[in-house]
Amino acid sequence: MKAIIQRVQKSYVSVSGEVVSSIGPGLCVLVGIHKEDKQQDIDYIVRKILNIRIFEDDGKRWQKSVKDLNQEVLCVSQFTLYSKLKGNKPDYSQNMGGDDAKSFYEQFLSSMKNNYCEEKVKDGKFGAMMQVSLVNDGPVTITLESPKSPQIDPEI
Repeated sequence: MKAIIQRVQKSYVSVSGEVVSSIGPGLCVLVGIHKEDKQQDIDYIVRKILNIRIFEDDGKRWQKSVKDLNQEVLCVSQFTLYSKLKGNKPDYSQNMGGDDAKSFYEQFLSSMKNNYCEEKVKDGKFGAMMQVSLVNDGPVTITLESPKSPQIDPEI
């Protein structure tokens, strides 16, 4: 899994001109799902998102997490995070496919809510053409990717 974590003053997602989710201060997180992702990737990404210390405390930087401050998180599925360019055209062969990705993303959201606070975790609309608006605070943007287990050679 891959996540682009942005510290925001506010953020919202709209679909066809209608706002489907909005938050005040907190994190806007773009989430990409790799075709080989497993539950351990969800566990890692969720733990990091909720505990990353990118907020100030008493004027000191990098002291508090979104959980520490009881702020909101807006998660947005982002199919293009695992694209690779083939010439000038994006290739999406590393992404998890449609129905599986939707189910996996729902597992991710459930884990976010279970590990934090259901009312504080919002999301866009999976698979829709979304418009994401935000006021980046800082700006602070962190790229995070779950570690991949080494491939085991079946012949060894």
